[in-house]
Amino acid sequence: MKKQSRILCLVTWAVLAALCTLAQHVQAADDAKRPNILFIFTDDQSHRSVSCYEEAHPWVQTPNIDLLAREGVRFRTAYIGTWCMASRAQMLTGRLPHGIESLRMQGSYPGNVYDPQQCCFWPAAFRKAGYATGMIGKWHTGFDTGPGRDWDYQAVWNHVDPKKYGGYYVNQSISFNGGPPEKVGGYSTDNYTRWAVEFIQGKHRPADKPWYLWLCYDAVHGPYTEAERHKNDYRDADPVPIPEDIYPPRPTKPRYMQKYGKWKPNEAGQPVSGKRTLDQSVQKYNRAVRALDEGVGQLMASLEETGQLDNTLIVYTSDQGFAWGQHGFAWKYAPYDANLIAPLLVRLPGKVAQGKVCEHPVAGVDLIPTFFAMAGIPLPWEMHGHDLSGLLADPDADWPHPVLLEQTRWFYGSDTERIPPPNQARWGGVPWYVLLREGKYKYIRTLEEGEIEELYDLEADPDELTNLAY
Repeated sequence: MKKQSRILCLVTWAVLAALCTLAQHVQAADDAKRPNILFIFTDDQSHRSVSCYEEAHPWVQTPNIDLLAREGVRFRTAYIGTWCMASRAQMLTGRLPHGIESLRMQGSYPGNVYDPQQCCFWPAAFRKAGYATGMIGKWHTGFDTGPGRDWDYQAVWNHVDPKKYGGYYVNQSISFNGGPPEKVGGYSTDNYTRWAVEFIQGKHRPADKPWYLWLCYDAVHGPYTEAERHKNDYRDADPVPIPEDIYPPRPTKPRYMQKYGKWKPNEAGQPVSGKRTLDQSVQKYNRAVRALDEGVGQLMASLEETGQLDNTLIVYTSDQGFAWGQHGFAWKYAPYDANLIAPLLVRLPGKVAQGKVCEHPVAGVDLIPTFFAMAGIPLPWEMHGHDLSGLLADPDADWPHPVLLEQTRWFYGSDTERIPPPNQARWGGVPWYVLLREGKYKYIRTLEEGEIEELYDLEADPDELTNLAY
């Protein structure tokens, strides 16, 4: 009897061991099928700075970013966010600002904090589901960057603490994996690309796991510093068309817009803001994009060399766009497409159509449910966006989801239930607002008492010059 029990025990252990081995093989097979995700997130980059967009100036050159469009889907109208911090918070939570609790300013701008128990970031869910997660570049979403909780690897330039971490582009101090900031020489765009290539090659992650990398370039944020090798690019470019409403008045727009103006004509009639003409500003801005484009080329080459290119979902976008002269701005933040629209390009063979353009307007918060759907991971909480997988497979498919975008400065969660006085609500002269885009129409409500509403037909009036609600 004892002999039979011993044999039964040995057989049971053998079966369990075989099942464990089988489960490991199944998990390994599942991991091999799950795509890696490379999320390239630039700063203040207008779609007009990417040459595959019709609105780009004819002299703009971004051949590597354009390749993503030729091999994937380009979204014509992407409302990713309204400004740096809010847009990044949306990308970490999948929620609009009114649904993000505890994130708040602390001390002087840009310092901010959050409670990770109330404000959870979704990469932690990817880690639990077997993904290796990485974050490289500009953070700007709290002093707590989440190493070991949300991220397996980090190389962070934490903009919330500029005294410790330095400024944009050169002589930055970088925190690696939660450690103290270390001074790093060189040009930031090139540094971020180099660290991302190392991550792709497996130097900062387990080789047997699928991975998610959020690559947050700080370009093309002001001061728009180009790499030394691009100092002379575009200097002989053709003049930039002067926007029709670069100078006030704008009588059909809200009160703050009727006198708003960052530009004044010089003696030659050229618009000038600060020390630069419009032409000089736009040329310098686009010179800083050149290293971004080169970085995309290096990233794709690394993916191809390591055999990962066709199993990696590549998403290229920015926190929001940037206006150069339109409606008088040299800025983001305002509710007009010239200020807000960012490039959005997506590539993944077999899952994403090739060489197609999607005409449906989409939102930044739509990206996060899409990542979860592509990875086969359930959403960890309710999110405000919608899975784009259907549109990526067929950009002409029905899309019954309007875009809602809100600007509440640096107020989040329950702090958005009451509009503060103008000295707190406005930033750069622009008040709080909400906008709704559905089909060809866009509605804007400026959140100040007695203010006029705005309604634009963007097919007939893409420059938003004729307010149909006036």
